[in-house]
Amino acid sequence: MTMTEWEKMLAGLPQNDRAPELEERRLVAKRLFRAYNKTTEEDIETREEIKRLLFRNVGKNVFIEPDFICEMGSNISIGDNVFMNFGCIIFDMGEVTIGDNVMFGPRVGIYTTNHAFDPEERIANVVISKPVKIGDRAWIAADVKILQGVTIGENSIIGAGSVVTHDIPTNVIAAGNPCRVIRQITEQDKWLK
Repeated sequence: MTMTEWEKMLAGLPQNDRAPELEERRLVAKRLFRAYNKTTEEDIETREEIKRLLFRNVGKNVFIEPDFICEMGSNISIGDNVFMNFGCIIFDMGEVTIGDNVMFGPRVGIYTTNHAFDPEERIANVVISKPVKIGDRAWIAADVKILQGVTIGENSIIGAGSVVTHDIPTNVIAAGNPCRVIRQITEQDKWLK
């Protein structure tokens, strides 16, 4: 039995990035995120309807500033109480799971897909996708880039401008390019004591 390019994508197998079935899904997502980006804070019901149509799952109290961009939308699951600041980009050919109470700074990018390294395969539009998971209560600061296959643990903070190329454990502050753990989050980090 032959797999579709969509099935290959979800299975993490090499697929043709420009297959018509994938291009059709991209067009649907583009129409939806462009409509969302034209709304204002007063358009609460419209925004909620667009989020339900765009994402696989979306929780309660999810606020996304414009100009939000995604590739498929239908591979994104978002928990409750999530805030995405201006200009976030999610290329979700691989699954993206965002936990509860997650905060994104402006211009955060999540990239689940990588082009083939071999030039002939790359010219033939071969890509491979891997999921990204962001744990509950994580804070992803401004201009962070998260690459395919990465899991960020609960409560962790990713410092501004970081490029996250590998998993980050729970309860840590991590930063840099490539992003690395700086230290644990401790009781000493509480501002209100």
